[in-house]
Amino acid sequence: MQWQQHITVDPHVCHGRACIRNTRIPVAVVLDNLAAGVSTEELLDSYPSLTDEDIRAAMAYAAQLSRERIVPIRQRPTGT
Repeated sequence: MQWQQHITVDPHVCHGRACIRNTRIPVAVVLDNLAAGVSTEELLDSYPSLTDEDIRAAMAYAAQLSRERIVPIRQRPTGT
């Protein structure tokens, strides 16, 4: 999957946030919906300009970002 073919960053569109190409749908919106349990079919119904490939590209983009940046995770104290 070449996510670069589906995702763009343009400072004049959505304040420069990563969006699905030729739309104003931020990648974060797609990922937030998936994380909330929204199905691919529901996303495609809600956003008719979105394709199944766009959704997979958003996930591939997120995977790429997770390899590039380490976000520290705080451990909860045990026994409290």
